[in-house]
Amino acid sequence: MKGTKTVYICSECEMKSPKWLGKCPTCGAWNSFVEDVIEVAPTQTASAKRTSLRIATESEALPYDQLNTPSYMRFPTGMGELDRVLGGGGLVTGSVILLSGEPGIGKSTLLMQICDSLGQGHRVLYVSGEESGGQLKLRAKRLGVVGQNLFILTETHLEGILSQVDKVKPDVIIVDSIQTIYSETANSTPGSVTQVKECTLSFISKAKTEGISVLLVGHVNKEGGIAGPKVLEHMVDAVLYFEGERQQSYRIIRAMKNRYGSTNEIGVFEMTDTGLCEVANPSEMLLAGRPKSISGNCAVCTMEGTRPLIAEVQALVSPTVFPAPRRTNNGMDYNRLCLILAVLEKRLGLRFSQNDVYLNVIGGLRIDEPAADAAMALALISSQTDRVIPDDLIAVGELGLAGECRAVSHLDLRVREAARLGFRRAIVPYRNIEKRPIQCEGIEIIPIRTIYDTLKLLNAEDKKSE
Repeated sequence: MKGTKTVYICSECEMKSPKWLGKCPTCGAWNSFVEDVIEVAPTQTASAKRTSLRIATESEALPYDQLNTPSYMRFPTGMGELDRVLGGGGLVTGSVILLSGEPGIGKSTLLMQICDSLGQGHRVLYVSGEESGGQLKLRAKRLGVVGQNLFILTETHLEGILSQVDKVKPDVIIVDSIQTIYSETANSTPGSVTQVKECTLSFISKAKTEGISVLLVGHVNKEGGIAGPKVLEHMVDAVLYFEGERQQSYRIIRAMKNRYGSTNEIGVFEMTDTGLCEVANPSEMLLAGRPKSISGNCAVCTMEGTRPLIAEVQALVSPTVFPAPRRTNNGMDYNRLCLILAVLEKRLGLRFSQNDVYLNVIGGLRIDEPAADAAMALALISSQTDRVIPDDLIAVGELGLAGECRAVSHLDLRVREAARLGFRRAIVPYRNIEKRPIQCEGIEIIPIRTIYDTLKLLNAEDKKSE
């Protein structure tokens, strides 16, 4: 007769403990233990509890010279923005992709939409453990999905799913979601650390041995991480994170891990009544509604992989009566903001210590590269001195502690993108122009050596306005 036992498992290293621990004694992770209920049989030995994964065919070692890349190794999903994040060509045959994001962000909508395009040349098996077949068809009709070569399976039993895979023989498997699938080989509840790991291993084995592309939907926990063991992210080939604010219609897909492409690319979508629509020109979206002739506003061109994006940086500096001024930052590194404020106070003599400082990047975009330092500094100087930065001016450059402006990468791509969107002047590091002059029609290049040059530029603009 089977009984139940409550244990606590570390989500980082899977150490088991009979009681909850704040810090894992094995890997040192804090607050990583999750409760799990397992079934134990008194007469069953420890070696019989666990069933090893059986591989249909034995693998043989081949010389590297005999390996080749077939032409069908990649196939598009029908959404160029998703293909860009996956590596430029779409899904890789035999790969396992984990798509994660907040509830209601649009994960199931995106996967249902790509089923329509994938079904034109491939067989797709959509496994849903959260919705019925009627609910899925209702969503498909709303999204305009025809459903050619699309098979729907509402099942949470792993062994039943694998038997249907052998029967249907699909080219692509979509599992929504991996936390709802359970296996008989693991004596624990669905969604537990053990179940998620075992079910994922089974899908990976199926994908690698039969060349099936698998897309797994992963839930997130209250801390924002992917639910389940941390090793889940190491097991799959790519981890995509779907992010965005519910109050805003724009969504961004980032690759946190990708064995077949870059992790710097992003895909931008807009949520509409008929599903997710690709945003082919994110720069125009990020600059929509930009105010004219207002202080504390500066444009910057940042690189997301191979794509230049022009964003709007806004700063607000206001006096405060409190001894400790407030520093609020949204979309940039907080430590970077403090560094730029210290440079401006020391090198230019601007007194930010008596003012509250608010910095924001419009559109929900997060800028991590230091090439946005010059735009951040210009926005802060403009708000502090109440000087208006010209609307046709864009700034790119990294600032050092001495106030110098250092070179940045891909400057030619940034300048061309700025000229395409109507900017007429670009502040760039002098070091870039010294090494490789840039020729771009319709835009004036203004090289600067230090942050003092930006202040001189604002003074010159004041004289022109007078």
